[in-house]
Amino acid sequence: MRSAKDFFAPLAVGAPAPLREVPARPARMIHFFDPSNPKMAAKVPDMVGSVDVLLGNLEDAVKAENKEAARQGLVDIARATDFGEHTQLWTRVNALDSPWALDDLVTLVTEVGDRLDVVMVPKVQGPEDIHYVDRLLAQLEARAGLTRPVLVHAILETARGVANVEEIAGASPRMQGVSLGPADLAADRRMKTTRVGGGHPGYLVRQDPVDGDVAGERTTYQQDLWHYTIARMVDACAMHGIFPYYGPFGDIKDVVACEDQFRNAFLLGCVGAWTLHPAQIAIAKQVFSPSAEDVAHARRVEAAMGDGTGAVMLDGRMEDDASLKQCLVILELAERLAATDPELAELYAEGGPA
Repeated sequence: MRSAKDFFAPLAVGAPAPLREVPARPARMIHFFDPSNPKMAAKVPDMVGSVDVLLGNLEDAVKAENKEAARQGLVDIARATDFGEHTQLWTRVNALDSPWALDDLVTLVTEVGDRLDVVMVPKVQGPEDIHYVDRLLAQLEARAGLTRPVLVHAILETARGVANVEEIAGASPRMQGVSLGPADLAADRRMKTTRVGGGHPGYLVRQDPVDGDVAGERTTYQQDLWHYTIARMVDACAMHGIFPYYGPFGDIKDVVACEDQFRNAFLLGCVGAWTLHPAQIAIAKQVFSPSAEDVAHARRVEAAMGDGTGAVMLDGRMEDDASLKQCLVILELAERLAATDPELAELYAEGGPA
């Protein structure tokens, strides 16, 4: 882990980010709440310990006339709440070109920066946006006398941001991760969908004609609009040692499709997703935690592979060095989750739960 002094050191514009070790705290669900909404704010203390991340949202979901109330509300919540060891406090500030972003950062870092883990920056266009936030945070942390750096999380919401994702991911040693922002990205790309995340019934492939009968019944298969973007984001994050996340799934009622979309993202390499409603929290926890069966199989492969060279047959399947690498990823994640989640610790215990 880099020291606070290293984090505070200015990063030269255009210079490659130095190697760093990002704190690998579980963040399977990033649960959004509006700090200006008294009902939502009142629920925060009861959610501590049951979610990995509570995020005070100051951006798009908050009306312009409520921006200052949301900012102050988050300060009040941060001061009054003990988030403990298992729940992180994040915020999504307003866009850097808005009239509120500077006040968001100045107020939060100087007043509750010791309780704030991550600042999520929306609509990041390129590494220059991260450089700006990095340097401003360093100044504010020094002013507040903080000894722990506030980390930065970028949201991909524009075509330019996607085109620059590799540079964004490596722009600062503060970078914690990157999230997909599908709604704004769809608008910026002029995609013909009004959905917030998920697929679209019009984006499909069709079964070839049977015996040349083009008028006959042919099965269609809905495709994933976001596969390319998520895969590119995952590669950029992996290259720089930070974490990729799926963003929001807007259809709160469709828990089945939400689980499918979260699982697609997990299989592509995402470590978590945003949750907009309590119903999605359990889905994220289930999807982004390895199953007991996967953990047990990974342990068997690790034990059978010995020094990791050669190949073995387990249950009629060949396992080799590549298989072992996959299994070690599963085991590392399971160990990290079990350290903070007693239910998963029991589930992953050798031999399973008692």
